Amino acid sequence: MTRPALFEPIALRGLTLPNRAWVPPMCQYSVDAQDGVPVQWQLIHLGSLAIGGFGLIVAEATAVNPEGRISPFDTGLWNGKQVDAWRTITDAVHALGGKIAVQLGHAGRKASTNRWWPGHATRVIPESEGGWQAVGPTTEPGDGKEFAGETVHALTDAEIHGVIDDFAAAASRAVDAGFDAVEIHSAHGYLLHQFYSPISNTRTDGWGGSFDNRLRLPVEVATAVRGAIPDGMPLMARLSVTDWRDDGWQVDDSIALTRRFKDVGVDLLDASSGGNSSARIPIGPGYQAELAARVREGADIPVSTVGMIWEPALAERLVSEHQTDAVMIGRGALRDTNWPLRAAHELGLPNDEAPWQPQRARAMWR
Repeated sequence: MTRPALFEPIALRGLTLPNRAWVPPMCQYSVDAQDGVPVQWQLIHLGSLAIGGFGLIVAEATAVNPEGRISPFDTGLWNGKQVDAWRTITDAVHALGGKIAVQLGHAGRKASTNRWWPGHATRVIPESEGGWQAVGPTTEPGDGKEFAGETVHALTDAEIHGVIDDFAAAASRAVDAGFDAVEIHSAHGYLLHQFYSPISNTRTDGWGGSFDNRLRLPVEVATAVRGAIPDGMPLMARLSVTDWRDDGWQVDDSIALTRRFKDVGVDLLDASSGGNSSARIPIGPGYQAELAARVREGADIPVSTVGMIWEPALAERLVSEHQTDAVMIGRGALRDTNWPLRAAHELGLPNDEAPWQPQRARAMWR
């Protein structure tokens, strides 16, 4: 039989990944100590995904400084204690045969919010309750009722350079922590997206206004991160390919930005969309794959995509038809940490070629 495209290996720089079924970064909001140090939950959660056979696991959005957290309960990579805790996790994933990346991000004006969990009010946590001053390209708050009345500090030139330095320092710590790759979070309405989107960046200095100026921060972050990690380590960037608004960021804009990312050393574009403003998004199985395919062709770069890719047959079609080079299985992985094993069975991959751990071999389909 022809080997399923989903289970063909793929090489990014010096890293070879065994299959194209990957796990996207998904916030866990589990750091009860509010110190950015990952805990036992991350160890078990990410380890279980490694056992399940995913080709690459991207750990949750991890802040480059304390103010960059989405919530007080997020992970970080701004100090050595966090590095040590992450190393325990990466060692475990590697011992289980997995590969793991980390997504580095800064929430910008969408920072200092409550846990995004059922039963928890969606609101900004004020400084009086342990929150902090949110920052952004301007003083405009985030879009959405939870941000109503939020005070936002417009970053100065010096502070923007400080953010770039923080990304580079966090990337260096990611190397020390044992991660196999780094992803830059420039999507979903967080800081880098806030700078490149015309909806949120109305600055008139060198960091905003014109198209080139709005692209400056994400490109300089990518340049700094590339310089902080080894030549053989892959660098990925997650991008909201469209704002889904006529007055917002468009697919052609993403192609232009991705070309610049590629020029400074980004190896793969992780295609998502939306998050910076209210918009009608036509969701459905694989609804962002066409966006990924357009960026893949227009920028001539490997891509991954995400969005309701729950069934192995759909994942196989997207990869085999070259719409994407890898699929990110998010909610599907939360429902079934063994998703790649089921996919291997449904797509006809022999058991001895599927990513089974020997301790789980009795579960093989016959």
